[in-house]
Amino acid sequence: SGGNTITATLEANPSHLETVNTVTLGRARAKQYYLGNTAESRHRVLPILFHGDASFAGQGVVYETMQLAHVQEFDVGGTIHVIINNQVGFTTDPVDDRSTMYTSDVGKTFNLPILHVNGDDPVAVTSAFELAAEWRQTWQTDVIMDVICYRRFGHNETDAPEYTQPVLYKQINKHPRTEAVYSKSLVDNGVASQKELDSMKSDLWKHHEAAFKAADSFQPSEEAEWVATKWEGFVRPTDVSNSHPTGVDIELLRKIGERLCYTPEGFKAHAGLKRQLKKKMEDIENGETIDWATAEALAFGTLLLEGNHVRITGQDVQRGTFAHRHCVIKDQATGEDWCFLQNLDLGPQENFIARNSILAEYAVVGFELGYSYENPTALVLWEAQFGDFA
Repeated sequence: SGGNTITATLEANPSHLETVNTVTLGRARAKQYYLGNTAESRHRVLPILFHGDASFAGQGVVYETMQLAHVQEFDVGGTIHVIINNQVGFTTDPVDDRSTMYTSDVGKTFNLPILHVNGDDPVAVTSAFELAAEWRQTWQTDVIMDVICYRRFGHNETDAPEYTQPVLYKQINKHPRTEAVYSKSLVDNGVASQKELDSMKSDLWKHHEAAFKAADSFQPSEEAEWVATKWEGFVRPTDVSNSHPTGVDIELLRKIGERLCYTPEGFKAHAGLKRQLKKKMEDIENGETIDWATAEALAFGTLLLEGNHVRITGQDVQRGTFAHRHCVIKDQATGEDWCFLQNLDLGPQENFIARNSILAEYAVVGFELGYSYENPTALVLWEAQFGDFA
């Protein structure tokens, strides 16, 4: 109403219900990062997830999604969860699709506000959405809306819900549509006349019909308007690729290698780590027997110095499952972190993020997939815990 505009990004949801949850949050987090990674950018990007009642209660990734809410580098400043509560899961009654009273009860685990609202009352639904948005923007936490409604027809065009819910659908078939319920309320309360409402509906249908006819002659733009701005100028899959040299001057690699072994004055590294760093420095100076983790770190370092964002998450990625990576180390006296790749001190560099995740694969790999959508030149990695993923 104030003339402001928003940009809406709609994620594709696969048939496996609720998979899209963390993909959406990962993409939202990336948008926040590229907008400056500030408190203000957290407010500017708002993720909204729509759920079915049965899938919200039944799919484990819903819990995993909420568990990520306040973990560093996964926190998006709160998500609005909207449950379209049709009170049936395809053919399954609520008594069979969960053990709890409400489909939204998983939110109680995280002490979230849950707004139960009548889907047949548009004013109440609008008010609930406004309250949810204000809550999220004020407290930066998740909020759940349980919109209690019904599914008028079957699960798809050929489905007959009377097979499995005969009594329920006798009631639904007699129940007036939401628009009719609301129209009657407006007329009965003197807010609008039936003539005014009929005129509004007529204008709306004319608008829809005109748009439907215009679709026949629609020509999509040659520009990829649907993609994020970071993809501008990126080649299409059908374009012939150009080969670019990926080698790096050996002296630059040595300088990066030196920084991979440097700790600030007064930093008390673990005695075993000191021996590892000493051996690494010798290997870099000799230019032989470079181990996997060192080669990985050298590659990350060159990308960072070229202005490319690098992010790696997963279980135990900072130290590495086999105590081999040590890209983030701890002061043995204070517990403070030191990240070698975030402190190359070789000129301008992009940010390096290495963050241990919650002990879950499904949600985290989805999060990183969503994060990767925003920038094709960033290196976004999810590392599986050895043995678990296989």
